[in-house]
Amino acid sequence: MGSLFRSEPMCLAQLFLQSGSAYDCVSELGEMGLAEFRDLNPHVSAFQRKFVGEVKKCEELERILAYLVQEIKKVDIPVPEASMLPAAPLPKHVLEIQEQLQKLESELKEVNKNKEKLQKNLLELTEYTHMLRVTKNFVQRSSDYETSSHTSYEEFPTLEKESLMDYTCMQRLGAKLGFISGLVHFAKLESFEKMLWRACKGYTILTYRELDEHLKDPDTGEPTKWFVFLVSYWGDQIGQKVKKICECYHCHMYPYPNSSEERQEIITGLNTRIQDLHAVINQTEDYLRQVLFKASESVYTWVIQVKKMKAIYHVLNLCSFDVTNKCLIAEVWCPVADLQNLKRALEEGSRKSGASIPSFINRIPSNETPPTLIRTNKFTAGFQNIVDAYGVGNYREVNPAPYTIITFPFLFAVMFGDFGHGLLMSLFALYLVLCENDPKWKRAQDEIMKTFFEGRYIILLMGLFSVYTGLIYNDCFSKSLNIFGSSWNISAMFEEKVWTKQDLSNQYLTLDPNVTGVVTGVYPFGIDPIWNLASNRLTFLNSFKMKMSIILGVIHMTFGVVLSVFNYLHFNKKFSIFLVFLPELIFMMCIFGYLVFMVIFKWLTWSAVNSRTAPSILLHFINMFMFTGDDGSNPPLYPGQYGFQIFLVVIVFLCVPVLLFGKPLYLYWQHHGGQTFGNYRKGYTLVRRGSEEELSLIRPHDLEEGDNHTGHEAQREREKEEFDMTEVFMHQAIHTIEYCLGCVSNTASYLRLWALSLAHAQLSEVLWTMVLSKGLHMLPSSIGVCLLVPTLAAFSVLTIFILLVMEGLSAFLHALRLHWVEFQNKFYSGTGYRFNPFSFNNMALHLD
Repeated sequence: MGSLFRSEPMCLAQLFLQSGSAYDCVSELGEMGLAEFRDLNPHVSAFQRKFVGEVKKCEELERILAYLVQEIKKVDIPVPEASMLPAAPLPKHVLEIQEQLQKLESELKEVNKNKEKLQKNLLELTEYTHMLRVTKNFVQRSSDYETSSHTSYEEFPTLEKESLMDYTCMQRLGAKLGFISGLVHFAKLESFEKMLWRACKGYTILTYRELDEHLKDPDTGEPTKWFVFLVSYWGDQIGQKVKKICECYHCHMYPYPNSSEERQEIITGLNTRIQDLHAVINQTEDYLRQVLFKASESVYTWVIQVKKMKAIYHVLNLCSFDVTNKCLIAEVWCPVADLQNLKRALEEGSRKSGASIPSFINRIPSNETPPTLIRTNKFTAGFQNIVDAYGVGNYREVNPAPYTIITFPFLFAVMFGDFGHGLLMSLFALYLVLCENDPKWKRAQDEIMKTFFEGRYIILLMGLFSVYTGLIYNDCFSKSLNIFGSSWNISAMFEEKVWTKQDLSNQYLTLDPNVTGVVTGVYPFGIDPIWNLASNRLTFLNSFKMKMSIILGVIHMTFGVVLSVFNYLHFNKKFSIFLVFLPELIFMMCIFGYLVFMVIFKWLTWSAVNSRTAPSILLHFINMFMFTGDDGSNPPLYPGQYGFQIFLVVIVFLCVPVLLFGKPLYLYWQHHGGQTFGNYRKGYTLVRRGSEEELSLIRPHDLEEGDNHTGHEAQREREKEEFDMTEVFMHQAIHTIEYCLGCVSNTASYLRLWALSLAHAQLSEVLWTMVLSKGLHMLPSSIGVCLLVPTLAAFSVLTIFILLVMEGLSAFLHALRLHWVEFQNKFYSGTGYRFNPFSFNNMALHLD
């Protein structure tokens, strides 16, 4: 849990892996996820690295497996996924896996090829059958037009009425009447007809009809509408033109029978062949299903093994070889706490490979800033992601996530406070928490539901805090709950004869708390429910929520400023405590801390008895910076207020030059002749990565004995050369201006707590008044009973989608802004980079 408050200590280490055991050692490291490998060959192309051949082999196996999974999913065979993931295969077993997959691929391709041929033949025979059935009535046999050479031909029933052709002349010239039949796509029919007419100059007759059923398109596989056509033509030359046009339009042409007997004989033969093809295709599909079912039992294991094997070779390509090419050298970032586990992983890998020389680890010093590692669990991961979305923290910087676990849902609830809405949100999140082990939720493809599931604990806390703040506001679906009974007594107004019965005709009556017995005490928890009936309810709640927002905002920002002390102490920058932290804290407290003091002091000092003479805090706060005293219209809060406020303003103005010039002048003195007492102390050393102030921990015993003193001297000389007073001063000036102006704007930004709380309450009240209240008022009538169900449905839908989803998203985004801008910028830079260890758990180890 300690690493949650600050990132874990990291170290840079060298791994010496023997060539024979490197694969097994990296496999063990991938299973444990302990080390982030650095690329030692940055200038070497990916195609020129040592293990590029093995990577290509893995990619070929992935291609085969992808084809195999695709074929399994086509026939809807479930793929069993093992609860325990298989380990990476040993190099000697890879060849066996490759042979099995290649054999399986060739067998599947052969079966699929034969199946496609059979299906293509079946489609052709089916089309031929439909063509013969449809064209049966196109042409009729006529025995009146047989030639002297016993040449028979068929004519159209309407042929005698055509005036375009003289059939007697054509017969005398010896021209024969021919037929071409087939199927044409419905989208090409119109242009096909025009082309026949223009190319053949009217010496053809086209007859067509749409098929009753859709046939599969052989190119796309989609069910498509087809037309059966029959073209009659005179002469062989025109017949050649017709055939070429049909080929251009990709028509499916089939021979046309010369007689009805031949037609019937062909149809009978086709039906027999179609039945045989159906039987063969069914047998082929059964065999294919058996092969795929057997393959599905092992495909998940193969996919995981190939993915792990490819990842291992990718990591090995990051390593470099020694001069003897017998040992691989790798550099890794590793948590200091996991060094022993890293050593055990190397020992286990060496043992599995049977290497005679074990692999070992050597910790090396480094001036580079290490990556940031913050260990999380399923509860803290969501809040850590909120922080990391702003920026990954610097190495060993204070982590805002532990405090965000409480402050984020609380500030959300201040804006969203409603007992009923918070309860619905909590129940939804509780359902997601109870289903967190369900694989269906873990592998959800819907981005919205996946986001809800990953943030289930955030939603749960937001809902619970909303229930709490809803009880504070005494707000449940815009109505108050009278749990403890109101502390206001109306009858006391009549008993003291302040009201009479005639006053009841007045629309507006005011309860006077100064009358004895009107206020019987303080409501135990939250706002008294009688305020829900008051006409000045909105004025009262606005005043309360506005002051509450300022108080919460100042506390939140002050806490962020205080957290910066822990960064200064950890990085041994104690001068920043006096030159940065204290001026910032005094600046904040003298202005906005004093404002909070005035609010609380007024609450405690003035009551209902003397409320009419209570001073205005706003006027006092303005007069504080205008240096104007008491003019009689606004009495002071306490004696000596005017002089004390002048003192606070003077302190505020003195903090600005200290904040602006203090740190740059100190750093200038430190780098030019001053005592560099901050450079090393207790084994710490100042290192650089783009800025002269970033620090890292290096233990003295990690340095080699002879280079320790020399390295420190060279480091200090480099620091002295790199120091730029102008850059440091500009950086500090920007920080000072941003902080001083930001204190004002950030404090005003917390007023969004009041604004969104007001908007949520008013929207909830409008929804109750305009929807549910009108439906309930209709209940005595028969129509009202019938309209109650749709009214409740409309109220529920609008409540979920408008108040829970849209208003919840709005409050979430505003709470996010308050943490990123107003809170975290006081102590959190977020310019680090994440620790990404080589781990098989980071891969997509499933088939989806």
